[in-house]
Amino acid sequence: MEQRSKRRKAQLGKARKRNALITTTAILGTCLIAGAVYAGTLYFKAERALDRISASGTAPSETAGPVSPVPEASAAADAAAAEEEKNKPLTFLLAGVDNRSGSGGTMNTDVIMPVVYEPATRRLSILSIPRDMKLTSSDLGTHKANYYYAYYYAHNKGEDLQKTREFYGSLLQMDIDHMILVNFAAFSSIVDELGGLDIDVPMDMRYVDNADGTNINLKKGMQHLNGKEVLDFVRYRKSNRGTAESSDFSRNERQQEVLNLILDKLDSVSGITKWGEIIDILGDNIRTDIDKDQLVSWIMNYKTMKPATSELITLESEWKSPYVYANEEDLLEKLEKLRSPLGLPALDNSRLLHDFGL
Repeated sequence: MEQRSKRRKAQLGKARKRNALITTTAILGTCLIAGAVYAGTLYFKAERALDRISASGTAPSETAGPVSPVPEASAAADAAAAEEEKNKPLTFLLAGVDNRSGSGGTMNTDVIMPVVYEPATRRLSILSIPRDMKLTSSDLGTHKANYYYAYYYAHNKGEDLQKTREFYGSLLQMDIDHMILVNFAAFSSIVDELGGLDIDVPMDMRYVDNADGTNINLKKGMQHLNGKEVLDFVRYRKSNRGTAESSDFSRNERQQEVLNLILDKLDSVSGITKWGEIIDILGDNIRTDIDKDQLVSWIMNYKTMKPATSELITLESEWKSPYVYANEEDLLEKLEKLRSPLGLPALDNSRLLHDFGL
């Protein structure tokens, strides 16, 4: 029992690290491509990256017909409808796969995060679903949460993102507009492309996991870190080699520090010369079913869409091998919180609890 408890704590620690990492990478990707579009000098690089990232790539434009006069009342109604549509909450499924050496190279999603974004208030709500959480599908049976994308990827290639978001939308009883899949390889590759970062490490950090190849070994003090070391700096929380442990709050601060350092370096003369290579990295490591035209629209308006506030909603859970089980009362409360901006009918509690194996 003690060994299982230790293993479970280690798994929870890894999940929190991955959540911080995927959030940083997703934000960074949006800022970089947006910068490229604004700069103009990398237009074609950005175009090709968006072709690879998006579901549709370049779509033929429709031929516009003659414009008819619009009655004033109709124009006012259209403007009101457009404003309502503009402020309509957006929903996403953000997921991450880890193909680093030692990770096993599987397509299992180590991070699964349904997201609700409210344009009117620029508020972002993120629910973190543990990868080992027990879930039940009428079609696929009972499995861990990280199983379903891997299944659809293997059996419905080309529809894997759509099938996965539809599964989680049904599970959470809410429509999910889009799915974004991030490969963790992007993060360290971007830092290496920029030549590393100068970081004042606040404490010794030591953690080893031979199962997935993790080997964090950082010393306190100002130093120049490469991509792998910066990734370790962001991920570190627990220690199994005698160094002090880090709080989630401190790790969030480190995540923000690294993001700011990367963006500052990208603004430098030397950083700008690397934008082409970095956009290529993003194009190779992010996939989404968002239409390319929609992506371009959001990117061009990223300054007004950038979240002003965000909240990570975590589920209370218990490990009972081989699954993680949600706490019934907490699950209902947290899902109501995530869904509240969407104006949806009340949850079907009995169905929800069944689908979460409770």
